Amino acid sequence: MTAVKELDLVVLERDIDEYGLKRGDIGTIVHCYGDSRTLEVEFSTVDGQTITVLTMTDADIRPLKPSEIFHARELTLPQAIEG
Repeated sequence: MTAVKELDLVVLERDIDEYGLKRGDIGTIVHCYGDSRTLEVEFSTVDGQTITVLTMTDADIRPLKPSEIFHARELTLPQAIEG
């Protein structure tokens, strides 16, 4: 994976049903561990509400490409984590 750093936007490479996340959702790197493969990634709504922060590897995410376009969808949270 291309080098990423804290606050970079990344693209989720797989669905994570537990949090209602879908492949292609955008997250923000909030911490890079020393091994350069393990990252903390925050996923949030457009109004800034955090959905979750997950520990991920470069197999779970990829850098956002400059030629890509954002896409909006309604977040459907599993009942177990709805407020």
